[in-house]
Amino acid sequence: MSPIGDKSLQVEPLSSAHARLAGFLLLGSAILVPLTGCMAGCHQAPQPDVVATVNGKDIQRSELDRQYQIVKMRQGQPPQDPSPEQVDLARLRVLGEMIDEEIMQQRAAHLNVVASDEDVQAKITEMKSPYTQEEFDQQLKQSNQSLDDLKREVRRSLTENKLTNKEIESKINITDAEIKDFYAAHKSDFNYVEPRYYLARIMVSAVPLKPAPNQPNNKPVGDPDPKKRIQFLHQKLEGGDDFGALASTYSEDANTASSGGEMGMVTESQLHEFASPDIYDAITKLKPGQFSEVLPVYGGPVANRNPIGYAIYKLNGKEAAGQRTLDNPRIQAFIRQSLRDTHAALLKAAYLEKLRDDAKVHNYLADQILNEGVK
Repeated sequence: MSPIGDKSLQVEPLSSAHARLAGFLLLGSAILVPLTGCMAGCHQAPQPDVVATVNGKDIQRSELDRQYQIVKMRQGQPPQDPSPEQVDLARLRVLGEMIDEEIMQQRAAHLNVVASDEDVQAKITEMKSPYTQEEFDQQLKQSNQSLDDLKREVRRSLTENKLTNKEIESKINITDAEIKDFYAAHKSDFNYVEPRYYLARIMVSAVPLKPAPNQPNNKPVGDPDPKKRIQFLHQKLEGGDDFGALASTYSEDANTASSGGEMGMVTESQLHEFASPDIYDAITKLKPGQFSEVLPVYGGPVANRNPIGYAIYKLNGKEAAGQRTLDNPRIQAFIRQSLRDTHAALLKAAYLEKLRDDAKVHNYLADQILNEGVK
């Protein structure tokens, strides 16, 4: 404690006190101005090639450009060139997805569930199995990817799956009581008023088409005649080749090729309405597991129209009309999976929101767009 003497009791002259107070105010204003500016949102300027940071990790502009081009290619070219505003909006969406991915990858690294090199190589080998090396290389070229690019995507995808399996999927337990309650609430949905068909198809086009995204050249023998291309595939099926693998590799139907040709469930009335009579007759005569002969595909009314392509259909399953009871194993499996999917979708969305809340993210591309927009 400071000693107390007479000087401590002396009163400072008023003019001196005013002068010192003015000095403190000037000093305070010099400090407060920059602090107030930072509180309004100032950030250290990033490097020119950085578009965002996630917990201090940079996302490079070059990587955003690459991902944007991949998305454009997968979606196909629009009828006309997009405006600069549409391009900026699309790039913001892609960057938002990249930020979410990086948040998930960092969480996976924290929990030590990152996919290993062995995991990645096994998945690449599985992806290559339906193709020749030449076809696989062509697939990479058409998707504007190198093998290293593909490995990075596979690692990210496998890592995210491992994370969600650990944090979400493994904790979902669908009880028999939930299945029973769901069935009771939706019993009328399981009263099928008409037969249902579970179909897959392989299709080739009779007109020039761009190859489906992520597919190879789609010409198994390089023949421009679509009938010969589809006949070649039919022969391979008769020789025992897997329908789904052939569809994934060679089908020119972009809507079903990536899922092994799976079309899902089609009712008999839908077959009547949308299929030509020969397709309807062929499918209704099939037994589960069988595939059809080569059939023409029409884009509208059959009369006076040339086919737009040719297809082979496979019947994966058929269900007759009538009420399905809860003791039906297929109904139980359907309800269980539906409930799991619903629970998982909700929990994944909430999980990602929680990770976003805990992350430190700065989107410099958004800053740039806002600054340019208010000039």
